[in-house]
Amino acid sequence: GRGWQKRSRTCTNPTPLNGGAFCEGQNVQKTACTTLCPVDGAWSEWSKWSECGTECTHWRSRECSEPAPRNGGRDCHGPELDTRNCTSELCTHAAPGAEDVALYVGLVAVAVCLVLLLLVGVLVYCRKKGGLDADVADSSILTAGFQPVSIKPSKADNPSLLTIQPDLSTTTMTYQGSLCPRQDGPAKLQLPNGHLLSPLGAGRHTLHHSSPAAEGADFVARLSTQSYFRSLPRGTNNMAYGTFNFLGGRLMIPNTGISLLIPPDAIPRGKIYEVYLTLHKQEEVRLPLAGCQTLLSPIVSCGPPGVLLTRPAILAMGHCVEASAENWSIRLKKQSCEGTWEDVLQLGAEPCTELYYCQLEAQACYVFTEQLGRFALVGESLSMAASKRLKLVLFAPAACPSLEYNIRVYCLSDTQDVLKEVIQLEKQLGGQLIGAPRVLHFKDSYHNLRLSIHDMPSSLWKSKLLASYQEIPFYHIWSGLQPFLHCTFTLERLSTSTCELACKIWVWQVEGDGQSFTVNFNIAKDTRFSDWLVPDNEVATPALVGPSAFKIPFLIRQKIISSLDPPGTRGADWRTLAQKLNLDSHLSFFASKPSPTAMILNLWEARHFPNGNLSQLAAAVAEIGKQDGALFAVSEAEC
Repeated sequence: GRGWQKRSRTCTNPTPLNGGAFCEGQNVQKTACTTLCPVDGAWSEWSKWSECGTECTHWRSRECSEPAPRNGGRDCHGPELDTRNCTSELCTHAAPGAEDVALYVGLVAVAVCLVLLLLVGVLVYCRKKGGLDADVADSSILTAGFQPVSIKPSKADNPSLLTIQPDLSTTTMTYQGSLCPRQDGPAKLQLPNGHLLSPLGAGRHTLHHSSPAAEGADFVARLSTQSYFRSLPRGTNNMAYGTFNFLGGRLMIPNTGISLLIPPDAIPRGKIYEVYLTLHKQEEVRLPLAGCQTLLSPIVSCGPPGVLLTRPAILAMGHCVEASAENWSIRLKKQSCEGTWEDVLQLGAEPCTELYYCQLEAQACYVFTEQLGRFALVGESLSMAASKRLKLVLFAPAACPSLEYNIRVYCLSDTQDVLKEVIQLEKQLGGQLIGAPRVLHFKDSYHNLRLSIHDMPSSLWKSKLLASYQEIPFYHIWSGLQPFLHCTFTLERLSTSTCELACKIWVWQVEGDGQSFTVNFNIAKDTRFSDWLVPDNEVATPALVGPSAFKIPFLIRQKIISSLDPPGTRGADWRTLAQKLNLDSHLSFFASKPSPTAMILNLWEARHFPNGNLSQLAAAVAEIGKQDGALFAVSEAEC
């Protein structure tokens, strides 16, 4: 800082003598320094000693602050911290012994046990909640190569199932809303009093309208719960999964008609996704229906949701609707992350988004989607002429040691997945098919379905049914939410030696369509319909990855796309290909995509795998090439 300088003088030149006068003025003069003066540092007082620590020492400290060194002055000399033994060196710090090591090991073991118990608790909770929902996380972090996954269905081994006696008096339902007002009035439908409506005696009607699955809660493993996002269990025969990259691939649930096509380049290059496909049990996924709405397809999930797809995947699933624009309003529903169902597409109307599109055919629908999730097809009837297809299937015991004999008549939605479930269910019950399945068109006329049995030889058999017929209420069938509706006819043979059964079973909708079964077989050895039963080990490859998932060779596919995407002379481009494949009603959707030809070929792959006629496609493409001056040629030999 700023200092002071001093200078002094003495009155000696000469010294006053003999009373002479002294010198005038001060003998000391102070003047301000014109430069910064260095200040050396000095220690403060020592602090108090600290408490004795774990290592039998304590300490004290001081600071170089009285004053602190400034302007180049010297620092304090000596230690800033002083430590000493605080027990006169009688305290010695021993090294950890065997007791300490044992303590640490015990603590680690307890921590591991607690973690394991927590994991077990979480798994049990998830199992109780139902186990599966079909949404797992994006697996782009996987570094292993993409590989197809083969799933073999687990064989059900539950001996108690053989003793289940179907109780057909209970059922549940989520059908909501009031009846729809009709525009066409109570018009009579076909078969107002046809040959199937023979005079039936009065009496108390026995109502059967539930499934054998209602008697055994664990009859078929649960596939989903109300919670939308859950980890994916492995090994069930109602799902398929695999890992895929930009080459694409295909997932299939065998014997259900349900598949997911992942086109080439739908997954961004550098990404690997674990993709799954799940068929849900209708009674375990709440799909609210109101008014005249009805479920027309299985409820299917594909995922993981939220992943980035650069091209639409194609979800294929069956349906049971006799579609006509004047009788039906059909919507594609998708469940949101919050669990609510939303209409994402109305078939036949201009799509409000390019994320979804649906090609509806006679027995299947093909959903183009750029967002994976849970889907279902729902219809709302517009008139009493609207009809659904019901599959009628007859089962009976394969072995009958007693006099009593049961014939179960199932009334199912006409989709492959429901028939597969019933066949598996009956195999576990020890049942066999006793007649070829028939299709009945069930109309939205509010009339119930009736079933009756006739023409049994009274000298050999008798029916234990007290009423003349059995009846299934209209709404139990129309909602589509109860997949295994059936009636049981209990018969009794008068002798154990009687093995030949001959009768007729009639199934009809009041004032509507009907079917008649002629049963004539030997209950002890007739197995003519055994080929309908799906073998336990029949599992096609559920996951196909890369070129093996497509019928069209990759190079040929690229050649077709590059040739037909640009507008051709005389209209020889992708529009002509769509016309030749009877897809010209979807031109606006194809045109909205970067490669319309790729969309057409992807749909062809989804519709015709694995039995499509590749030669016909090659011939159609080659014909287009000839129209354009032989711009390209795809021969049958190349394919």
